[in-house]
Amino acid sequence: MTGTLAEAACAVLGAADPGEKVRLTQEFARAWRKAALAPGGEERPPARPARPELPELRPPRDMKRRRAAGSREGRIALLHALAHIELNAIDLAWDMVARFGGGAMPAAFHDDWIDVAAEEAKHFALLAARLAALGASYGDLPAHDGLWEAAAATADDFLARLAVVPLVLEARGLDVTPAMIARLERAGDEESAQVLRTILADEIGHVAAGVRWFRWECARRGAEPEASYRAAVRSHFKGALKPPFNIEARGAAGLEPGFYEALAAGAC
Repeated sequence: MTGTLAEAACAVLGAADPGEKVRLTQEFARAWRKAALAPGGEERPPARPARPELPELRPPRDMKRRRAAGSREGRIALLHALAHIELNAIDLAWDMVARFGGGAMPAAFHDDWIDVAAEEAKHFALLAARLAALGASYGDLPAHDGLWEAAAATADDFLARLAVVPLVLEARGLDVTPAMIARLERAGDEESAQVLRTILADEIGHVAAGVRWFRWECARRGAEPEASYRAAVRSHFKGALKPPFNIEARGAAGLEPGFYEALAAGAC
């Protein structure tokens, strides 16, 4: 395989079929690790990635509250929502590469976000397999478009993208996933619980990549990281952050309370 990372990223972003998006991600990740893709490139990412006809995308406010995970329908709804998040996360990682990976970005930047993309593809495949085992598939239920709205709002600012996507939205996943695992365990769905354990462990690394490159960009700008994070979140994220926080998992990723405590709902 020959070509550039930008071309590879845009190919993934242009793939509407989720299975093809996963396949291309895995193929390009292997090619990058074998030095078969060149960094940079002239291709520019689209404003929105290609999407399948289903699921129907709705504003977050129009989404119904999910049923309890104890029922089959409730578990399908939970896994479907997570699969939608992971599909978006594949595109967010490739958009990071294509949109912000040019110029003098070090190879380690590409290493990190291609690894993130490959793990998000793995997560989607695991969730799709669990949905199939429950007699469902991705696209059966409506989903919201909030994740890509966050991407659009930070398309022109690398620091803001890092603050909002890995360090708010993915960090939120660290907070809420342990409770999801416990609900699935109570429902006797150990297979789905194990998928979420895998996702949680990987997502700590994804948040860590966000912290690493946020600090790197702050150093390049001569900015203080914690204050810069709070300013970026206040400017580009609607609402307060929702406690309780998974302080242990966030700390393992390097996201210390000084970054986010002042942004929490109820904080002075």
